[in-house]
Amino acid sequence: MIHSKRWLFLLHRWLGVLLCVFFAMWFVSGVVMMYVGYPKLTPAERLEHLPLLRTAPMGLDPAQALAMAGLHGPLQDLRLAMASAGRAVYLATPAHETPSARSKNARVHRPSVVVIDATTGAVLTGVDTAHALASATAYAGTEVTAVHEGAVGEDAFTHSRALDVHRPLHRVQLNDAQGTLLYVSGKTGEVVRDATRTERIWNYAGAWIHWLYPLRGNMFNVYWADIVNWLSIIGIAMTILGTLVGLMRWRFAGTYRNGTRSPYPGAMMRWHHIAGLLFAVIAFTWIFSGLMSMNPWRVFDSGAAPLRAEAMDGGPLALPGQPASVQALLAAAPSGVRELRWTRTAGHTLVQATAPGERTVLLDATTAQPHTWKKGELEAAAAQLLPNPVERIDTLRAYDTYYYTRDAHTMGGGAEKPLPALRLVFGDKQASWVHIDPHTGVVLGRIDSHRRLSRWLFGMLHSWDWLPLLTLRPLWDIVLIVLSLGGAAMSLTGVVIGWRRVGLKLGAVRRAPLESQRADSAIKF
Repeated sequence: MIHSKRWLFLLHRWLGVLLCVFFAMWFVSGVVMMYVGYPKLTPAERLEHLPLLRTAPMGLDPAQALAMAGLHGPLQDLRLAMASAGRAVYLATPAHETPSARSKNARVHRPSVVVIDATTGAVLTGVDTAHALASATAYAGTEVTAVHEGAVGEDAFTHSRALDVHRPLHRVQLNDAQGTLLYVSGKTGEVVRDATRTERIWNYAGAWIHWLYPLRGNMFNVYWADIVNWLSIIGIAMTILGTLVGLMRWRFAGTYRNGTRSPYPGAMMRWHHIAGLLFAVIAFTWIFSGLMSMNPWRVFDSGAAPLRAEAMDGGPLALPGQPASVQALLAAAPSGVRELRWTRTAGHTLVQATAPGERTVLLDATTAQPHTWKKGELEAAAAQLLPNPVERIDTLRAYDTYYYTRDAHTMGGGAEKPLPALRLVFGDKQASWVHIDPHTGVVLGRIDSHRRLSRWLFGMLHSWDWLPLLTLRPLWDIVLIVLSLGGAAMSLTGVVIGWRRVGLKLGAVRRAPLESQRADSAIKF
């Protein structure tokens, strides 16, 4: 029993020497991430910075532009915006493969986007320095100076896999008040990410270090997920061992000779003991939920069949035989329209006209008249997304546990989560729920039983994104900061103790040869 305890103490001690630095870093950087997230370009930001479409010179309607580009087949997506080099362009995605869903959150392979000049019909074949600077100037405004810093495959602020289809990325530094760094797609010429000076600086103490991104984009890249997973697993083991050791050493009845319930006379050891007992549960919770964020070994992948988007839409996207002209569509759109997007939904070919801060206007692609759904039409079409029956359709008029929004800077924030929303509950083995915007017919996302479990084991335990608490800010901030500081105190005292322990061991190693030499000298004498 004595030997077992000794091994337990030794194991916790040396695991602590290895991991307490990581624990301290995770707790401190987690607080930073509450207020500054990893750089991203949200849909709202992108739309806000697109130039007005009404004033754009363009001479080609979509059918003409597609024909000049040699695109005669069905499409997956078609957009018109002043999105590349400050010129009006059609961004067409051929339907070479069937996507799993027309979902903004679907993780699917994206076919190449063909960029067609809306005035000349010329197809973009490459993005050079001048093109990237023109895109940046259109984004920021002509009064802002832009400096091209070269093209990169991947850097500290572009590790997101969603950017893979745009690499290489052109870095363009703006001289605006925020010191914004823009990343321009090397494939389409669109601005795909912005990172302000504040975001860049704080990220080195926030998300960049929290997610161990120093190991991304280099020789460790292929091992990054495994490193994060195994550090978390070892951290969980260390937390459990530390809790056991702390409980074994705590005197619940009476005190030690030093007058306290902790046997350690030194302040650092005693505070580590107390902080460990007070914050062991939260440390375990955050390390475990951090592991769950990685979806280790795909434990949250249910193997569910993809959604049948074409079954819901009534076929792939194709322009109608007599499509409405762009000018007619723009005349029916809001005055601040920035983008037109052709879609196929529930058997209708439609055009979404979007403007910053305004509700999307849905137009018929043939008549340019506002489109309205017949009662039950959209629900009937959405029921075709899976071969299984729909058990229930709910209309969400307020956010709930599984459909909610977060601040734009947070990991899951920034995505469009309109209200009201439809929730179709399917009777498949995975108990799938599909959320749909009842205004546009866009599939907003799918969540099955595995992902609902992930929402609890990661979202709830790691970020505490529990709606009653999120609506009571700054209570949410206070709770998380206090718990994070407690965890940091536990970890930093462990760092000091470990540093001292390693110093003692190294000192003993250095002294050993000297003592041996002295002993030899004494024997010879």
